[in-house]
Amino acid sequence: MSTPSVLFVCVKNAGKSQMAAALARQHAGDRLRVHSAGTRPGTALNAQSRASVEEVGATMDGEQPKAIDRGLLDTVDRVVVIGTEAVIDHPGRAPIDVWETDEPSLRGIEGEERMRLIRDDIDRRVRALIRDLTAG
Repeated sequence: MSTPSVLFVCVKNAGKSQMAAALARQHAGDRLRVHSAGTRPGTALNAQSRASVEEVGATMDGEQPKAIDRGLLDTVDRVVVIGTEAVIDHPGRAPIDVWETDEPSLRGIEGEERMRLIRDDIDRRVRALIRDLTAG
């Protein structure tokens, strides 16, 4: 049986999709192939996002914002679009989930507290996705 795969997508691939990928790698290990990309990639990772996942033992080491590889869209088992701003022009064959994640800034929560709430929301969703894709 082949290892299932997932592509996490957001607009810049600098924060939320990178957080999801880092958390998925941490929780699934080699049971899941994990990719991330952006519809309009930024130039650097979001430092607060990086710090937030590092607090729980995950890492973004070796990662940088990157564009969607259209070939990847035809080979992954699931695409997860984080937020409603990212739109994939060529959806490929994989089922697409859209996660409308918590946005604490809408409630006046900023900084580290905002990032922790976003991280925890994404983390819950990532754990459920891993269970779904790996049946374990």
